[in-house]
Amino acid sequence: MTPLDTRIPAVLLRFDRNPFHHGTLGAVRSLGRAGVEVHLVADDHAGPVRRSRHLHRMHPPPAPGAPLAEVAATLRRVARHFAAPAVLIPLDDASALAVSALHAELSGRFLLPRASGDTAERVADKESLARVCARAGVAHPTTLAPESAADAVGAVARLGVPTVAKWSRPWLLPRDAGLRSTTLIGSPHEAAALFERAAEAGSRLLLQAFVPGARDADWFVHGYAGRDGVVRGGGTGRKHRSWPRSAGLTVIGEWTRNPELWSAAQQLISALDYRGVFDLDFRRDTTTGAYHLIDFNPRPGAQFRLFADGAGTDVVRALHLDLTYRPVPAPHPLEGRTFVVENYAPLTALRTLPRPRFGGRAPSPPGELAWHAGDDPAPGAALRRLWLRHVARRLRDGAARLARRVSAVFSRRTGPGGHAPALVPGQSTRERAATDA
Repeated sequence: MTPLDTRIPAVLLRFDRNPFHHGTLGAVRSLGRAGVEVHLVADDHAGPVRRSRHLHRMHPPPAPGAPLAEVAATLRRVARHFAAPAVLIPLDDASALAVSALHAELSGRFLLPRASGDTAERVADKESLARVCARAGVAHPTTLAPESAADAVGAVARLGVPTVAKWSRPWLLPRDAGLRSTTLIGSPHEAAALFERAAEAGSRLLLQAFVPGARDADWFVHGYAGRDGVVRGGGTGRKHRSWPRSAGLTVIGEWTRNPELWSAAQQLISALDYRGVFDLDFRRDTTTGAYHLIDFNPRPGAQFRLFADGAGTDVVRALHLDLTYRPVPAPHPLEGRTFVVENYAPLTALRTLPRPRFGGRAPSPPGELAWHAGDDPAPGAALRRLWLRHVARRLRDGAARLARRVSAVFSRRTGPGGHAPALVPGQSTRERAATDA
């Protein structure tokens, strides 16, 4: 493995206030283990990542929804801690778009991939991504942008159920609003109800055809497009489980060789003249065999550590090496390697760590857990405590909602004073219940 330039620190930037963002911990560990001084700009003081022994220092992020001028001021304050420019790595869509917009202003203080115009915004926005795919000749599900609740109903009738509902700019979703970036809906009524919340969501509702796929139809491609445009440090993976099911983050992933998909991803990156880390989500249509691009994230995906190869290279290390003018090692794929997010798949996590095989067969490539690590146990222990509190709170909230619904039903079925209404002469109890319902 080519050693990283440990004189050059790394600054990780994340606006998403999610304590369970395991991709942040993956980046901290990847660079910290290589001897790089890692700084994190994020609201993670209550999260497990702050306990990592590989994290050098945390810095307060800009306020939620802060203008670009405030983001730039925050990063300038962080840059004062360094004698020379540091490598800057955004970890969510909002921070990636901010860094792209501020590229000219930040490039004197940070090492960044070459500017790619407005490409990051065009691919991150789910509405413009459809147009990008059309121009690049990449398969993409039929996507409609309704103008009214009635349009949303008509769109579902045209697309069929289930239909995939997405917010075009999911990074604008308000915290704790109960809105997900992607939802699988089963009726026109659900689409109309979501459309009515567009103002609250902060971006347009998109309705997308559901791509029919068999088990393990969901794939992803990670990589880093370097200064010369060559893609390094990634691979193709299969999503075995997601959360939420069929429309969420990768819970169990496996490094699976797919030359067709790798070639398609490289062609797309070349067509866009994109530079930097990328995370692409694909779904294979079982009827046509085509791979439809579902999402293009212009930053490291949360499961990027799946593609830590035999040379110790992943997309974050590839970026640091390239931006500090060090060679990126030749790829050494570890096909069959797995990545498991243990708070969503605890039973699978127990089986993830490798065991020796018998009968002369080579052991399987080592798997990796999102949170637990033998050389850095504190974040995993903190995650378990935090997750138990999170689950307990969700259970309490769910029980309270159920109690309110039962109370509302009971109040509708009883008369004044909480007493059941009297029977109408000649009406049976069963007939009264049917009337009340």
